[in-house]
Order: sequence, then C-alpha cells, then structure tokens
Amino acid sequence: MLLLLQSTPKDKKGEIDVNTDSIIEKLDTWLDGFIRNLPNILVGIVVFIVSIYVARWIGKLIKRLLKNRGRQNFGEILGGFMRWTLTLVGLMLSLTIISPNLSPADLIAGLGVSSVAIGFAFKDILQNWLAGILILMRQPFEIGDQIIVNGFEGTVERIETRATIIRKYNGQRIVVPNSEIYTNSVNVITANELIRSQYDLGLGYDQDREEAFKILRETIKNIEGVSSNKPIDILPWNQADSWLTIRLRWWTQSDRPTVVKTFSKVILETQNAMDKAGIDLPFPTTVEIQNAHDLKEAKEREERLEKNASKSSKENN
Repeated sequence: MLLLLQSTPKDKKGEIDVNTDSIIEKLDTWLDGFIRNLPNILVGIVVFIVSIYVARWIGKLIKRLLKNRGRQNFGEILGGFMRWTLTLVGLMLSLTIISPNLSPADLIAGLGVSSVAIGFAFKDILQNWLAGILILMRQPFEIGDQIIVNGFEGTVERIETRATIIRKYNGQRIVVPNSEIYTNSVNVITANELIRSQYDLGLGYDQDREEAFKILRETIKNIEGVSSNKPIDILPWNQADSWLTIRLRWWTQSDRPTVVKTFSKVILETQNAMDKAGIDLPFPTTVEIQNAHDLKEAKEREERLEKNASKSSKENN
C-alpha cells in the first residue's frame, strides 16, 4: 500500500496562508455528516410539524369543551397553554431525533436553567398569568358580574391572561392586573340574585308614627322593582334634634340599573305619600343667637332699655 503524505505548508511570517485543501476537506466532512443524518433531520421535521397540528387540535378541543360548559375564558387560556406546551414537547422530541447525542435530560436541564432566567425576567407577567388561571379555575366572579376592586367598580367584561377588563358604569374601561385581584379583597355585588338597599327618612316628633309606618310600608311594597319575596323593614333608627330617624330597607335585583332606579322611586314615592297624608317630614331647625359672645354687654343693654322704658312712662304720666 502506498501511503501518500501531504505536508502542511509552513506559515510565513507577515503573510496570510490559506490551505484550500483543508477547507475542502472540512466542507466534505460536513456534507458527508449531513447526508448521513438527512433521514433523522427529515423525520425530526415531520415530527415537529405533526406536533404543531396535534397541539392546535388539542387546544381547540379544550376551548370547545369548556365553552360548552360556559367557561369560554378559561378554555381560551387553558387551550393556549396546552397548545404551546405540546409544541415545546414536540420541538424537544424533534431535536433528540435530529441529534441522537442530545438526550432529553440535557434538554430538560437546559430548559430548567432557562426557565429560572425567564422567571426572573418576566416575574410580573408570569405572576399575572398564574393569577388569571387561578381566578378562572375558582371562579370568584364571572363575566358580567359587577365587582368592586381597588376602589374601581364596574362590570367584568373579560378575563385575560394578564389582566381583567372592567367597564365602569360611566363607560370607562379599567384594566386591573390579575395579581392585584387575586391578592386583594373583591366585593362581588351581583354574587347573589337579590341585594338590600336602605334609606333614612326624618319623621316629626309630633306626627302619628304608626300611621306613617303603615303608609311607608304600603308605598314601598307597591313600587316596581322591590322584591316581594323579602321583607320590607321600617325601623326607628335614631333620635335627632328635629325628627325621629326612620330607616327604610328593601330588596331588589342586584344589578346596578335596578338598584339605582328603584332607589330613586322609593325616595320620590315616599315623599309624595307623606305629603298626601299630611305627615310632616321636617327640615333641620336653626336657632340664631345674637350677642351671646358677651353676657356683660347684653345685661347692660337690657338695663338701659328698662331705664328708658321707665323714664318714658314717667313723662307720659
């Protein structure tokens, strides 16, 4: 066997030496490796494409199932999460097929380090996303509920992965991060079908209280919007300077339009009923006192008036 040895040219100082034979040999090695690994590459690409379609199908299936159960928002978030998770798993599987030397354990270890870095970089985003998942799972409130959170009151329009959209009663839209909703107190106004309202009314002390209570109860009972399934309370509540405070309490549907409209009707109708019956609902009484700041001056003034009156009487006589 004849062994041909090709010597490597020596580097010349101050010149750029290019060994074209070495470059061609390296490219030939890469090309040979690519051709040998071409079946694995094709199979890996096919597996990744299939995993994408499977992930999309499962994501849509989850959305459809939860939508049929009235959990559309939860279905969108969970379906999207499953889609991206399965796509990531398909990518990892494809990489291990393309490069057999790369084990799933190496990928998981690398993913673990990366996830820690991503977690620190996107802490708030991940926190809001997880809070959104927990809100949709536990359902402390639903789409269309009226809530109060962080001083904002309105109707829940949508629960997204990052925030909950609330529309205020004046039409303004508020975007509240899910983490704030999950970690703070939330007043769900429409959690129950009925809600109680109250209004204080002043009744004169010299009026017929029993008759007034009867008129108030009958008036509120006949107002549209007041629930007939709950009691109407007419309660003596406080003894003010000019009147006896009466607290009126009634129940309505918990949505704000019904509460506001019924409240307005109660004020107007009870006032009309009291006026018609001739029952006094007094205004605050104001007493004006003059010269109360100096008793000595007031006393001297009174003495002068008495002296002048006495002098005038003598002259007339």
